[in-house]
Amino acid sequence: MAQVLEFKLPDLGEGLTEAEIVRWLVQVGDVVAVDQPVVEVETAKAMVEVPCPYGGVVTARFGEEGSELPVGAPLLTVAVGAPEDSPEGSGNVLVGYGTQAPAARRRRVRAGTAAADGQVRRPGTADAALHARVASPAPPPAAAPAPVEGPVPVISPLVRKLARDNDVDLRRLTGSGPDGLILRADVENALRTQAARAATVADHAVPTPAPTAGERAAAAPAAPRAEDGVRIPLKGVRGAVADKLSRSRREIPDATCWVDADATELMRARAAMNATPGAKISVLALLARICTAALARFPELNSTVDTEAREIVRLDRVHLGFAAQTDRGLVVPVVRDAHTRDAESLTAEFARLTEAARAGTLTPGELTGGTFTLNNYGVFGVDGSTPIVNHPEAAMLGVGRIVPKPWVHEGELAVRQVVQLSLTFDHRVCDGGTAGGFLRYVADCVEQPAVLLRTL
Repeated sequence: MAQVLEFKLPDLGEGLTEAEIVRWLVQVGDVVAVDQPVVEVETAKAMVEVPCPYGGVVTARFGEEGSELPVGAPLLTVAVGAPEDSPEGSGNVLVGYGTQAPAARRRRVRAGTAAADGQVRRPGTADAALHARVASPAPPPAAAPAPVEGPVPVISPLVRKLARDNDVDLRRLTGSGPDGLILRADVENALRTQAARAATVADHAVPTPAPTAGERAAAAPAAPRAEDGVRIPLKGVRGAVADKLSRSRREIPDATCWVDADATELMRARAAMNATPGAKISVLALLARICTAALARFPELNSTVDTEAREIVRLDRVHLGFAAQTDRGLVVPVVRDAHTRDAESLTAEFARLTEAARAGTLTPGELTGGTFTLNNYGVFGVDGSTPIVNHPEAAMLGVGRIVPKPWVHEGELAVRQVVQLSLTFDHRVCDGGTAGGFLRYVADCVEQPAVLLRTL
């Protein structure tokens, strides 16, 4: 007898609560192997292919492409071998979910019934025993007659929003999930019940006279105003950026200082490095190397603030984030242990992460955990900016374009390669003297790269 296991959207890490289905990689009736990717989802941080921990025949899919699912919601069901075979997961995990654990829910339905995604379940090429008996939906939960006491058992923000938008009192629902957890299906069932009751009332209502032409005109909806414009949902990467920047502005008392620097010698040093055989060194890598040396001298800026404990947490390792613009929006990949890398290693890692960012294949782990951010907005052809600190970090160094400008060099006016450097910092972790010292050291290294050698 076939055993139907339900695979739920796993926790993809770093506090992510939902994901959008971008593309299904399997159809109902397909045979899947253990750890085979079954769906491509987009979180607020990255595009991820989700592998299924079970092998068997897909009997149902939940959610259409373009729809959002909360973490823990069913993704699909798979019919595996007989129960006595006691299937085991692969052991591979995404953050927060292990495949060794048994399925949380098992359901049985008759073959040939409609799947949750609207497709009819059909036998595939696998053994017919897998299709002999498959799961059927559990009966919808009944609405409780009176509000329940205590906290409402809901964890999904999508379910709460659906209830709030439709005036559904969650305290009057009995959840069908584990331990009475209220699921999206419970709210939708309550809405169907409300609609049926409203229809019944309408059927027994006393007919009213037809409205006059004047009444119809008064009741007509107003024409859309030109200033209404186009509404674009704040979700995915754009929504995540909006949330993080808003939180930074709310919580961090930031300040910015800046300085112009003569980068002529830095550019000459880079040209000399790249004239020798071997990998080419990027400007970003040289600036990153200068940043890590500066953070070693001014560790206050490689820290975070624990607001609950009212403590500054000074960090021992530098995980350097860098801003990268992609078709999906702004992302900040993180170079782990940047303080241990040389310019060649930094160049290679920047290139790898940038390519992954453009392809949309960065993992959540590659997008989180930064302790300091380097923002090279000069690539957009601008000279300066006042960056917003990448919460929960304490500082960000901004770098403008490097362009020929008039500059007084050795007492004479000359054309030099000039760059503007700006530092935005959390004023809770240090005062202006520390921030100014950091920025001045960075500028000195840019103007005289030999300064960096004295700190190695």
